[in-house]
Amino acid sequence: MKKRYLAVVAAAAAAVLLAPVTATAATAPAHQLKLRGGLTLYLPFKWRIHGGGTDWIHVVTGKCADPKGGFFTPDCKGFWILGPKAIKLGAEGFGPYDVRRGGYYPASDVQLCPVNGKLARVERVGRHTKGLRQVGPGHKAAYHEFQTRCRTHSGKATNVRFTTREWYLPQTKVLVVDNWKTKGLPTALRNADWN
Repeated sequence: MKKRYLAVVAAAAAAVLLAPVTATAATAPAHQLKLRGGLTLYLPFKWRIHGGGTDWIHVVTGKCADPKGGFFTPDCKGFWILGPKAIKLGAEGFGPYDVRRGGYYPASDVQLCPVNGKLARVERVGRHTKGLRQVGPGHKAAYHEFQTRCRTHSGKATNVRFTTREWYLPQTKVLVVDNWKTKGLPTALRNADWN
């Protein structure tokens, strides 16, 4: 009797451990992604997580020719979750990321346009949106949103633009950078947990 009871308890525990994690505010099962400082994100199963540790995580949310490519790999829908090592090199010229200026750019030269790899990302245009955004209960991130216009490699302006959104948690040293206006990302951040 005792062995049978233990077997039933073990089976029930295994079922709980193997069941999809569901965020309280989410309606669908989700990946549970644990980050620095106890931050846990719940991401849709169709989003694929690449990278290890907490410094360079690439979450691919759609079509992508090279999911394991570096930060400036074009034509790859998704966003990046960056930690202290990446943040330390996040300003143009490889200086530390500056939340006041925004624009994570770990390079010293012109990089490819994320939405069209035949073009170059060149200039910020239009208005910037800055403020605070909720990331789980009791935590707010510095938020920055802006547009960048892409040009041909000879410098000719195009109508191709993309929007960058950044959420930065300075105490936890977590920076989320999204160049695709990923649908569902703001909700995933709002519904995060802190343990």
